[in-house]
Amino acid sequence: MSRIAIVTDSVACISEEMKRKHDIRVAPVQIVWDRVEYRDGIDLTTTEFYRRLRTSKTLPTTASGMPGEYTQIFEDLKKEKVDGIVVVALTGALGASYKSALTARDSMSDAPPMEIIDTNTAMMAQGFAVMAAVKAAEAGAGLADIARAAKDTAAKTHIFWAMDTLEYLRKGGRVSLPQAVLASWLQVKPITGIDVETGKVEPMARVRTRGKVIAKLIEMMDERAKDAGPLHVAIMHGDVAEEAEKLQKIVADRYKPAELMLSEITPVIGTHTGPGTLGLAFYNE
Repeated sequence: MSRIAIVTDSVACISEEMKRKHDIRVAPVQIVWDRVEYRDGIDLTTTEFYRRLRTSKTLPTTASGMPGEYTQIFEDLKKEKVDGIVVVALTGALGASYKSALTARDSMSDAPPMEIIDTNTAMMAQGFAVMAAVKAAEAGAGLADIARAAKDTAAKTHIFWAMDTLEYLRKGGRVSLPQAVLASWLQVKPITGIDVETGKVEPMARVRTRGKVIAKLIEMMDERAKDAGPLHVAIMHGDVAEEAEKLQKIVADRYKPAELMLSEITPVIGTHTGPGTLGLAFYNE
């Protein structure tokens, strides 16, 4: 049976356990904070990141490109004589992972056959696409079919999250709103999500108090989750584990999903969403 390697970036929030179990290669996005560069999830842990973010007077930024990280992974896989590589990348609307993977591939000599996918999504919606690719690869599927499995899963995965403030997204340039609208959204708890057609972050709803966040997230899930087909759900959070566990219990009791996991929002995304973020990613098979 041929060996197809699965590669993604750190935005996909793949756990260390899943990386080891399925040999998923992850290219870390770089974070720059006070002129120091950190590799997402390697040089700066999630716990350390949010603790610092809550008190820091300066904000981190994310690097614009990462071809060197992909080049190293591709060269390693070439030495391992894999039969092909599928890259499941962050939406190109939010970062340079997809373009960086293309650049790295094109700079190689005798590169293994590759499928490089712009998922048009991020976080655990991207993570679910990665796991779909892994499942297909482990079942013996070919390169094209593995890529198709990832694309199909990304296209049907809903993702949205509530933040304490829109300020981090605004400062990072990841959301664009008229000044009058922006001013009103900064006074509430905004809920944003990714439009899978464009790959862009879009405002979706808002609540006035933190206490109403979970109820609103469940209401939005009710509108989108289907009765037919096994349901896969990820609860995503940025340093609010207790709220995430509360939301997890509600989802478990209400939907009885086939798969339900907790996922910490990686620092490279937390740079733009801030601490206190709570969200959902889910799809029906």
